Amino acid sequence: MSDSIALPHAHPAFEPVRQETIESLNIRVEQFEHRATGAMHYHIASDNNENVFLVALRTVPEDSTGVAHILEHTALCGSERFPVRDPFFMMLRRSLNTFMNAFTSSDWTAYPFASQNRKDFDNLLDVYLDAVFFSRLDPLDFAQEGHRVEFAEADNTDSDLVFKGVVFNEMKGAMSSVTSTLWHTLCEHLFPTSTYHYNSGGDPENIPDLSYEQLKAFYRSHYHPSNAIFMTFGDIPANELQADFEEKALSKFDKLDQRIEVTPEQRLPEPRRVEGNYAFDESGTSERKTHIVMGWMLGESADLEQLLEAQLLSSVLMENSASPLQQALETTTLGQAPSALCGLEDSMREMVFCCGIEGSEVEDVQALETLVLDVITSVANEGVEHDRLEAVLHQLELHQREISGDSYPYGLQLIMQALGCTTHYSDPIAL
Repeated sequence: MSDSIALPHAHPAFEPVRQETIESLNIRVEQFEHRATGAMHYHIASDNNENVFLVALRTVPEDSTGVAHILEHTALCGSERFPVRDPFFMMLRRSLNTFMNAFTSSDWTAYPFASQNRKDFDNLLDVYLDAVFFSRLDPLDFAQEGHRVEFAEADNTDSDLVFKGVVFNEMKGAMSSVTSTLWHTLCEHLFPTSTYHYNSGGDPENIPDLSYEQLKAFYRSHYHPSNAIFMTFGDIPANELQADFEEKALSKFDKLDQRIEVTPEQRLPEPRRVEGNYAFDESGTSERKTHIVMGWMLGESADLEQLLEAQLLSSVLMENSASPLQQALETTTLGQAPSALCGLEDSMREMVFCCGIEGSEVEDVQALETLVLDVITSVANEGVEHDRLEAVLHQLELHQREISGDSYPYGLQLIMQALGCTTHYSDPIAL
């Protein structure tokens, strides 16, 4: 990397912080800070004409009402300059965008889009900036997207009252999945004190507890430029983008004196064993319907050395059927298949490694634990063949450089890779 001394060209409202060229990706990453509010802007300068914009807010829920998820939906239902019912979906129909969406993760909410047409890009930027920072948050939109009470049969006032709502119904579907139930139960116990203890998407049991006032209060504190990260990619110069950010949104705000962050989790002094239930529809017995999963909390995902070590370790143990732990889970008679949760989750502040089986029985818990710990001990004591390690490292390197043809534009792939680390106040350029 080079260029870290010279400062990038910025709009007067922004303070240039640094820039670095990353030769292997043929990009230059520029970092800026908005002088008045402290909003961060990372621009990935590239010759690519598919320009990408993303604004992310750190959203750290303190309950399972799904406030961040419901807000992501409601924010897109009309804003000050675009007071129509659904500006987002109207743009979806008429824009030349190559990507438009919004995401809620366990600790951030992001609004990204991409376009190869400058006029279209500018139009979308107008809609997105207004939706995020000047949303109307109409109570009726909250009722539609969040939760409301209706008669089970719309035209029959004698029928039962039931909860409805876009997010409520979506999470009812999500939480009927065994994998989701398993993951949230695991996080509940692995993270007793931090935000990951809660279901950020919303637990159908808790979603009706969220009031409209609470939604607005969360919006005021979290959807503020002082808590925002702007990330852009492409051939539009950073200072031109910043002129739009300043004129359309940032100039209307003062700095908010707050630091929204995920607190580090306390470590368990000893292994914890937890038993829980899930619903299944199939008739018959519960025979071989047990899932057994083991999870470990590892180091911080923003620590690059720990992140690479964890990715390497996970690949060595589980990459394919010849990997020692994967092979043990595939061939054991204790269960029918490896669990869907197997592998490394590195998108949260602290990483989690999981492995386990499905189609098992409660009495096999101890046997599975012994099997897994034996495999890990054996790998720790005997090591891994040099060739295997080389192959895994080669895969990791290829994965970091590849321009894959999946559903995300390349610029957005780079941005999403760096986003988690940025929301935890760490260095996305190094990542």
